[in-house]
Amino acid sequence: MHYDFIAIPAADVPRASNPLLQHLLDTYASETDKVISVWRCFSPDDMDFRPHPKSSTVAEILKHQLLSERRFFGEFVGTPEPPPADVLPKTAELGAYVQRMEELARPRLAFFAPQTSEWWLQDFPFFGLTRQRIWVFWRRVLHTCHHRTQLPVYLRLLNKSVPSVYGS
Repeated sequence: MHYDFIAIPAADVPRASNPLLQHLLDTYASETDKVISVWRCFSPDDMDFRPHPKSSTVAEILKHQLLSERRFFGEFVGTPEPPPADVLPKTAELGAYVQRMEELARPRLAFFAPQTSEWWLQDFPFFGLTRQRIWVFWRRVLHTCHHRTQLPVYLRLLNKSVPSVYGS
């Protein structure tokens, strides 16, 4: 599959210490690319768009993605993360959100790469429950997919092109 834009090329994805876990890094990098590809389809004028009064705006979804990914990984998986006050970009410009998404994802990939199977299978607190890190990781990827697929609906309502998000 060919994409017009790739934020994290395959060559930049580190190798997992356990080859059976490489799919975690590859999937996270790919999902980050897809999120950024969708975000790049919006224009600055679209940031306040919401399809319904009960829906989030484009800007609110971008903020939520950055903050909730930081929380899931930092608090429930154990990755080193910046404080919440340092997660959002310094300016509310669309390009700054795109850049920030990539900036936050790359160190996570580097952190995940050397982790062992034992580390991934370790129990960790999750919203008052106990779950394995790998379970929380996949829950986070699914949550990201939810918001990534929410935004193409916005793009269609705005009469904009929707990028391909299939494949690797």
